[in-house]
Amino acid sequence: MRFAQIVFSPTGGTQKVADAVTEVWGTHVDRVDLTDAGEDFSKTMFQKEDIVLVAVPSYGGRVPELAAKRLGQIYGKHAQCIIVCVYGNRAYEDTLVEMQDIVEGCGFHVVAAISAVAEHSIMHQYAAERPDEQDFMELHDFSKKILEKLKDNAVAPDASGIPGNRPYKKAGGAGLVPKADKNCVDCGLCAEACPARAISKDNIRTADAGKCISCMRCVVRCPESARKVNSVMVSVASLAIKKACSVKKGNELFI
Repeated sequence: MRFAQIVFSPTGGTQKVADAVTEVWGTHVDRVDLTDAGEDFSKTMFQKEDIVLVAVPSYGGRVPELAAKRLGQIYGKHAQCIIVCVYGNRAYEDTLVEMQDIVEGCGFHVVAAISAVAEHSIMHQYAAERPDEQDFMELHDFSKKILEKLKDNAVAPDASGIPGNRPYKKAGGAGLVPKADKNCVDCGLCAEACPARAISKDNIRTADAGKCISCMRCVVRCPESARKVNSVMVSVASLAIKKACSVKKGNELFI
């Protein structure tokens, strides 16, 4: 039996949630990094006896298109799967049902689903410092309940009550494209780290707006804090979601 994570986590929040779920498994967990632009995901495959956690952030209530494309190349072969969507305290809308459709299309058997809150990757005032201690305890409890379900059933029944709509809501555009300021030293780390290969090593001061997914990895990884998004646009976006983010959201388990 193999235990694994398949994770798309450009800025680390989704990875924290995934680790919180799998650390109570008490065994080695393989990692498949969907942000790796150089990886051939069609070579990744599992078996029926395996247990796999798939975690992605919610981008505007949908699975990030890049993550969906890479995830869709993996062979599930009836492995038992826990899907996790992570969002910045606004709403995850159709992310979980879209994840369910993608992984089932790959051959996975979805036995549980989790929605979890983490600090917003652009507007950090929303869900600041989450997941926190209470979140970690709750995610540990979710994981134990899922393991009990798997233990009690040779073939666990499908997850029930996963929320969302089909057809999914319309996906939004990237919108916020980070650019470098005068502090940039042309080190090239942003280009190397970009999951979408939107930053050219020949012109690292900006990014290709047609490829950029506004994941903010280049902002987080820059050692000089030189990459930023337009502050006026961020302020406008923050006001637009302020009401939706004003109430602290909780984590949810669907099993």
